[in-house]
Amino acid sequence: MHVSPHALQVSSLSACNNNENGKRRKGWMICCEVAVKSNNSTPTVGFESNPSEEEAKIGAKVRVKVPLKVYHVPRVPEVDLNGMEGVLKQNVSVFKGKKISANMPYKVQFVTQVEGRGPVKFFAHLKEDEFDYLD
Repeated sequence: MHVSPHALQVSSLSACNNNENGKRRKGWMICCEVAVKSNNSTPTVGFESNPSEEEAKIGAKVRVKVPLKVYHVPRVPEVDLNGMEGVLKQNVSVFKGKKISANMPYKVQFVTQVEGRGPVKFFAHLKEDEFDYLD
């Protein structure tokens, strides 16, 4: 992200220290706004992101490459995901167009055979270093 030296605008302290009634607050508060230049000519406020890069991975087939067990599949005490293949369904680190700090940002859908029930779909959240792309 490139921010020009003129992009940071600090509003005056007096405007930040006034409440609705025009009276001064006790203490100091500094108000800052950052304008980031995007690909189009209109500047935007916030973080610059490339959603097409994240969306390109959605729907890709992945294989888990680390020993990882999950315990949330119904009627199965534990499922070892190591070597299982699934489909990348969502990147949860982007929420409503904003980047958030998710510990395990990739939501992957798996299908496993459960005795007496047939195939069961379930989801697991993984880190990027826990799987490889197959496509």
